[in-house]
Amino acid sequence: MTRPLLIFCLLAAAGTSSAFAPPKCTTAIRSIHETATTTTPKLNPLFSAITPPEERSDANPSTKFGSPLSDSLKDANKSAIDFLKGTIFDTFFAGEDRAYARFYALETIARVPYFSYLSVLHLYETLGRWRRAKYLKLHFAESWNELHHLLIMEELGGNDKFFDRFLAQHIAFGYYAVVILAYLINPVFAYNLNEDVEEHAFATYDTYLTENEEKLKGLPAPQAAIDYYVEGDMYMFDEFQTECELRRPKIENLYDVFVAIRDDEGAHVQTMKSLQT
Repeated sequence: MTRPLLIFCLLAAAGTSSAFAPPKCTTAIRSIHETATTTTPKLNPLFSAITPPEERSDANPSTKFGSPLSDSLKDANKSAIDFLKGTIFDTFFAGEDRAYARFYALETIARVPYFSYLSVLHLYETLGRWRRAKYLKLHFAESWNELHHLLIMEELGGNDKFFDRFLAQHIAFGYYAVVILAYLINPVFAYNLNEDVEEHAFATYDTYLTENEEKLKGLPAPQAAIDYYVEGDMYMFDEFQTECELRRPKIENLYDVFVAIRDDEGAHVQTMKSLQT
C-alpha cells in the first residue's frame, strides 16, 4: 500500500475523510483529449483535511502571515506576467524552432517560487516563529515536479544555446529574490503571482499541443519523461496534487508528455489558488 493511500485510510478511520472534497483538476483545466491522461479515484488528503476547522486562522502561510489582495494588485500581477511574456519570451523565443528553448526558460523560472517559499518557511522554523512541515513537503514536491519538466526540456535540446541558459538562469536568480521579499511581506501576493505564472505555463503548453498534435504523436517520449511518469516513484508526484484526483499519465509519445506537463501546470494553478485563503 502506498503512503498517500495509507494516510487516507488512517484519516478515514479517524472520521476525518468526509471533511473535505477536493475538486478534480480535470474539471478546472481543459483537456484536449481525455485519453491522454488517466485518472484514478484516489484523493490526496494531506492538504485539505489535515487541519481541523477550528485551527484555520493558523492553517497556512497566507492565513498566518498574509492579508487579502485588492483587485488592483491582482491585476498588477497579471500585467507583470504579460509584460514578461511580451518583452522576453515573445522576443527571444519566437518561432516554431524556438519552442523547446522557450519551454526550457519557462521551466527554469517556474521552479523558482517554490525555492523561495521553502527558504522563508525554513527561516520561520529556524527562528521558532512558525512550523508547518506539510508546507515544506508540499512546496518541495512542486519543485520536484518542475525539475522533471526541466529535465525533459533539456533532453529535447532546449538548453543547447548559451544565450538561452544565460537569460533563463539570470531571470530566475532575480525572480528568486523578488519572490522571497513578496513572501515575507504577504504570502497571498506571492501565491497569486505564481498562480498567474502557472496559468501562463498551462496556456502555453495547451496552445502548443493544439498546433502540433500530429507531429508530436509521431515523436518518441524522452527517457526523462518515462523515468518520471512511468517508471519513477509516484509518491512526490501525488504530493503536489493537493486539490486533485490523483493522476497516472499515459506516456506513449511526445504528445502524451506535453499533455502530462500541461496538466501538471493546471494542478499547480489549483494549489496556488487554494493557498491564498
